Amino acid sequence: DLATKSGCLACHAVDKKLVGPSYQDVAKKYKASDEAMLFEKVRKGGKGVWGPIPMPPNTAVKDDDLKALIKWILAGAK
Repeated sequence: DLATKSGCLACHAVDKKLVGPSYQDVAKKYKASDEAMLFEKVRKGGKGVWGPIPMPPNTAVKDDDLKALIKWILAGAK
């Protein structure tokens, strides 16, 4: 619900690549110790890690919601 409400599913899916990587692929690449780095990356946007299409900044998502989304993704998005 939170991923849908926050607009994340416009570019990401749980189990397949859309515009951005699947959440399952993100969970395979990163560990719980990467949470702070991922928080900054999602908040400020990024480019080049998953291909040429940049991820826009996500400034409208509340900090607590963003932290919850990242924990959910790192847990395999289940």
